[in-house]
Amino acid sequence: MKICRFQIKDEINSGVVDGDRVVVFENNRKKDESYSLSDVTLLAPVAPSKIICIGRNYAEHAAELGNEVPTEPLLFLKAPSAVINTGESIVLPSQSNQVEHEGELAIVIGRRCRNLFDDEDARRYILGYTCLNDVTARDLQKKSGQFVPAKSFDTFCPVGPFVETQLELDQITLTTRVNGDVRQYARMWQMVFPIDFLIRYISNMMTLMPGDVISTGTPSGVGKLEKGDVCEVEIDGIGVLRNPVE
Repeated sequence: MKICRFQIKDEINSGVVDGDRVVVFENNRKKDESYSLSDVTLLAPVAPSKIICIGRNYAEHAAELGNEVPTEPLLFLKAPSAVINTGESIVLPSQSNQVEHEGELAIVIGRRCRNLFDDEDARRYILGYTCLNDVTARDLQKKSGQFVPAKSFDTFCPVGPFVETQLELDQITLTTRVNGDVRQYARMWQMVFPIDFLIRYISNMMTLMPGDVISTGTPSGVGKLEKGDVCEVEIDGIGVLRNPVE
């Protein structure tokens, strides 16, 4: 099931995608009200209280930046104010000369989650999965050694277009394209730290709330974005997150 947020006239609703239509979804139930997807404006499908990102979760990406694979997950936060939806522009800030794309699979939390045990089923706390672009000012990151300032500029977190609630992760691929050229390609089983482990690990540090996002790391192939580019992050079963650059 694909879940979305959309705007029609002045109203913002949650919905379930059914073919070329979106059915209004309220209080965990479908309503007898639907619209054509072409008549609505898709919004970012989540409005998280926090975005937790995993660094260097693909060995080849760690290597391309000259880093070792961490022995424990490398966590950092990304500002929720950076979230934009598919179709909105990534804006290059004047402070940086090296803004790069990082296509990622993101987990959306569905239930309050805290202090999970090692043998608990972490996936029952997942609402679904979506595409995320962890846009990064690489020169600022290298200069200061800090992740958060380089990754939290406004528009640096495109998310969407949908949250898919059912996904066979071992069988799906992630592809990032810039102007149609493939920059990144990976299978989800290539992650250093799998999804179940990440949720349990994070839940023992901070309470995860419904709507919170865990972005699971980017594969190798990150690269510079230029004015006029169009960046796409595609994940099987979810769709294409497409954003122009200005």
